[in-house]
Amino acid sequence: MSQEKYEEFFRIKRLPPYVFESVNILKAQLRKDGADIIDFGFGNPDMKTPQHIIDKLIETVQKPRTTGYSVSRGILGLRQACSRYYKRRFDVDLDPKTEVVATIGSKEGFANLAQAITAPGDVIYAPDPSYPLHAYGFIIAGATIQGIPALTADEYLAGVKAALETADKPPMAIVVCFPSNPTGHIADLSFYEEIVALAKKHKTIVLSDLAYSEIYFTDVPPSIFQVEGAKDVAVETISLSKTYSMAGWRMGFAVGSPRLIAALARVKSYLDYGAFTPIQVAACAALDGPQDCVEMARAVYRSRRDVMIDSFGRAGWDMPVPDGSMFIWAPIPPKFAHLGSVEFSKMLMREAEVAVSPGIGFGENGEGYVRLGLVENEQRIRQAARNIKAFMARFDAGEVNLDAAQ
Repeated sequence: MSQEKYEEFFRIKRLPPYVFESVNILKAQLRKDGADIIDFGFGNPDMKTPQHIIDKLIETVQKPRTTGYSVSRGILGLRQACSRYYKRRFDVDLDPKTEVVATIGSKEGFANLAQAITAPGDVIYAPDPSYPLHAYGFIIAGATIQGIPALTADEYLAGVKAALETADKPPMAIVVCFPSNPTGHIADLSFYEEIVALAKKHKTIVLSDLAYSEIYFTDVPPSIFQVEGAKDVAVETISLSKTYSMAGWRMGFAVGSPRLIAALARVKSYLDYGAFTPIQVAACAALDGPQDCVEMARAVYRSRRDVMIDSFGRAGWDMPVPDGSMFIWAPIPPKFAHLGSVEFSKMLMREAEVAVSPGIGFGENGEGYVRLGLVENEQRIRQAARNIKAFMARFDAGEVNLDAAQ
């Protein structure tokens, strides 16, 4: 089917062209031609899933009764494990029967929650820049997105307050995401206290994405449910993808307001039978088992962050130090800023064999930045820095044709 044909469909017409497509096409072509692309563009954990989790999967999949249909809400044992995690990590009590749904990755939970609660014309406040689903999950569901500048938590909170003061009516929901993908900023508990107070005052919903809860380098990120009364207005999504290097396993949760969890569960009951049961059992082993693997992963990401900041800085590309997440949100070097994030990303691949994600893919306020995932080992990070340093030297010598990047 041609592009013109599928763009006739109503929901497809609401989605803009995929920002990363041209970058991904170039990456594939360069690799086909033999280039060794060092890829920081995709947030895909490269560390091995901890062995005790793999062992539990193998053990469980060999039991015949575990390979049939599961349940869309997730097996009770897994929801109980999620509740124990929240109690241990945040000192928050969750009822596994009414306040927890296991999701096929937090992305699926967030998208189906948008379908469950959104009516055409609803207005959603979403961070900009932020993970694309935070906006497009609601756009697909028929909502209108009002992007709020969100390079930091303070900037986002101020923007939400300003928007509420001038709005004809409050938004149906406010999205928050800290530690932030892509900026790496963390919000403190006072941020969530103010967001919950605003939501209650304006009778709106808060959707908190806490996918990077365990990847932090400074203050420990809180949960919105550490705020008294947050369950009245909020749902939070979490993920095992980055915490336990289980991205392809597709395992996450939505927790919080029983009313909103029930709405999500009802939609899911029509769409899926839940994740494969052996994966859910293995996820229990992840949440209830030894947590030294989480500390080790955090240490790896911290070390990679420090190596990238140092080596890229010595190559001529200064970057801010993120507080959390597995990403660095870096401004384009000034001498290349006029190219924009997409063309700069393509040029970096051609000239330095380094792949990054263009910032414009994370919202209008992402222009002028690129996102780098900490998903290559330290040797590869240092090699990328050497490649970039050599590219910078060629550029300064007038040996790089900027027109070739466009």
